[in-house]
Amino acid sequence: MYRLLVVDDEVETRNALCHYFPWEEIGFEIAGQAGNGKEALDLVIRNACYDVVLADIRMPVMSGLDLAKELHSLRHPVKVILLSGYREFEYAQSAMAYGVRNYIVKPAKYKNLTEIFNLLREELDRERAGPSVRDSSLSLEEGSGQGYNYNAKIVETAKTYIRNQLKELSLEAVAEVVHMNPNYFSQFFKQKTGQTFTEYVVQAKMEKAAELLQDIRYRTYEVSEMVGYSNPKNFTRTFREYYGMTPSQFRNR
Repeated sequence: MYRLLVVDDEVETRNALCHYFPWEEIGFEIAGQAGNGKEALDLVIRNACYDVVLADIRMPVMSGLDLAKELHSLRHPVKVILLSGYREFEYAQSAMAYGVRNYIVKPAKYKNLTEIFNLLREELDRERAGPSVRDSSLSLEEGSGQGYNYNAKIVETAKTYIRNQLKELSLEAVAEVVHMNPNYFSQFFKQKTGQTFTEYVVQAKMEKAAELLQDIRYRTYEVSEMVGYSNPKNFTRTFREYYGMTPSQFRNR
């Protein structure tokens, strides 16, 4: 079992998280509670027995964000996940700079908690087992020099969903898949990939269109529909801007 410290100034929320979620079923146990970041910091430094801290981002005395910052500056190995009703990107962006593993929007849903903590448990399992069993296909956590890059998995999950849902796609749908607020996800995607969400969607659609155009069974308007363009003229214009030629010219070359 991995030891979890729950930090929230709202007693009811803290008790609900501790007592009404089946932590033991996913490999965690509640090892402590705190009402603010300062209490949590003292507990972590004094006891040094916690594997994960789940903290509200907004609290009196010391916020969850400041707690993450302090732990990061101390190079403490404890993992931090922030919980908050605040969806603004600025909070989450600052949190990522301090090595925070994820950002959960209140009210925390059972599915979200299960998926996020299952992934975190896998990360902890790899670290406990040693480097021989780590997933070498993913880069290390930015700035930490160690650990599994959870952000890379979020990006890849989003890209996979985009490529598989070209016909019917929206920012909101993709953000829901990775359990993020749409505005935050848009900023997160740009920060991690160097492309805006729209730029990547166009790239994915054009690459798929080029693949489909090589199959003579499909007419151009059918390809247009298959990659999410209801108006073939818009598809042709975008294709020309991307490849420097029309779909017909691409096919006939």
